[in-house]
Amino acid sequence: MNAPGAAAASGWPPPRTLGIDYGRKRLGLAVTDPLGIAAHPLPGLRHPGELPALLAALAEVIAEREIEHLVVGLPLNMDGTRGPMAREVERFAAQLAEATGLPLELVDERLSTREADERLAAAGMHWRRRKRHRDQVSAAILLGEWLERRRRRAGAAREPG
Repeated sequence: MNAPGAAAASGWPPPRTLGIDYGRKRLGLAVTDPLGIAAHPLPGLRHPGELPALLAALAEVIAEREIEHLVVGLPLNMDGTRGPMAREVERFAAQLAEATGLPLELVDERLSTREADERLAAAGMHWRRRKRHRDQVSAAILLGEWLERRRRRAGAAREPG
């Protein structure tokens, strides 16, 4: 598992990647398109309450979507410190990486939920519908930001020194 924000293997396009916004009740999911250009929300997963069942449900998504890489949002405190939820996500991510054998990156997701709410509200979505879609939109935002950082790094690597 890589440190938050660290790059996995370099190169473009990136491998087929699943973004996960972990929550105690449900997980938001998003996937990159085959060209690594955009992140698309997927239907979220209801957290079954037990880790083995959650890992099995994620394994199905990973197999179905031919996922090669994982990105999990790390909910840091606004000052950058790790609170109880960030430590829970780190434990989950370590177990997911071990169970799948896939490379996994943790990425800072401090404002992704707020941004998801703002985007859904701007689209005119009622607050009850926003609540149902917030996690998957948040996963797409964090995965999209990861793609953009990776795209910038790939471009910088190609520029002459």
